[in-house]
Amino acid sequence: MEKAYVLIGCELGSENEIVEKLKKIDKVKDAKVVYGDYDIVVEAETDTESQMDSLITKKIRQLARVRSTMTLGVVS
Repeated sequence: MEKAYVLIGCELGSENEIVEKLKKIDKVKDAKVVYGDYDIVVEAETDTESQMDSLITKKIRQLARVRSTMTLGVVS
């Protein structure tokens, strides 16, 4: 089981729209708007590392108005 938190920077004003899209993606456990250097934090869980890579690169980063991401992998 792989778990990660993905910090997302997005275009101003698009936070709520992106959070709603993120919550509909399989393997995204939660998504919240936050204050600070990043705009959104996502909690994700997948079965394998390759599934996590695919989730981040092919689904999260490809969303319109997402400008940057930083992934924090959980060590268990």
